[in-house]
Amino acid sequence: MTIRVFIDGEVGTTGLQIRARLEPRRDITLISLPEAVRKDPSARKDALNNADAVILCLPDDAAKEAVQLIENGTTRVIDASTAFRTAPGWIYGFPEMTRTQRDVIAHASRVSNPGCYPTGAIALVRPLVDAGLLPSGWPVTINAVSGYSGGGKSMIAEFEDKAAPNYSLESFRAYALSLEHKHVPEMTQYMRLNNMPLFTPNVGRYAQGMLVEVPLQLWALSARPKLSHVHQVLSEAYAGERFVTVASLEECQKTTKIDPEQLNGTNNLKLYVFGNEGREQARLVAQLDNLGKGASGQAVQCLNIMIGADEGSGVEL
Repeated sequence: MTIRVFIDGEVGTTGLQIRARLEPRRDITLISLPEAVRKDPSARKDALNNADAVILCLPDDAAKEAVQLIENGTTRVIDASTAFRTAPGWIYGFPEMTRTQRDVIAHASRVSNPGCYPTGAIALVRPLVDAGLLPSGWPVTINAVSGYSGGGKSMIAEFEDKAAPNYSLESFRAYALSLEHKHVPEMTQYMRLNNMPLFTPNVGRYAQGMLVEVPLQLWALSARPKLSHVHQVLSEAYAGERFVTVASLEECQKTTKIDPEQLNGTNNLKLYVFGNEGREQARLVAQLDNLGKGASGQAVQCLNIMIGADEGSGVEL
């Protein structure tokens, strides 16, 4: 017996990548609507209620509407929008966040897929807070750069379509300059911080891939931890994980540059602990594909956990 999966919004950036990951699988039957009725409420309602699992790749309001159309108590939902990431009753779909999160996802009926930036930021900060190395009240700063695919079809056109009225020749763009960004609430909640972090996102002129950084003044922390201690906490948090790895201190010391596109097409998330022992400063870096572990790959990984399939089945292109 195969699992019936409906991707609502399958023609968007995330939806297309999820479909590409699921289409070759024999344990899954994809429910797909003809283009003429994709936005028809009745057709969507039937598809949503006839599926064993639904993956929503929609804007926030449309995702909320889709959930309301589900009338049975059996259809399980993974939502890739921002709509439910901090909502009561919804489980956060980051399996490696804690040692118990994977089991919680396995039994969940409603899972909210994390944002791409938060995936990297939470992976770096949450273990340090849980270990008491970083106080919950610490003023955390998060610097990040992503490929333009993170902005969806409109931003992709802006950087790729020379005929588009807003076609851009920018090589790099800083944005969210008012310090308002939709990912900040989930970062705050799942990093277990008392205050919102200072988040500075940027877009580079390349399609996909990202780096997320958290700088730390180790001398200002009460424990004044060494780089080796920070590295140990992160290494122990992700020991044995399949998709999250921590570069050795030796590799970090030898590394002189990091390519944000290096993990593209994978579901991998790699963490680095850089720093200067003499100055007691650290630069923590997360490297991932914003469309892989930051979106589609993560959603498929969560689906696998929920249906009891091999966790790595179809997560990579």
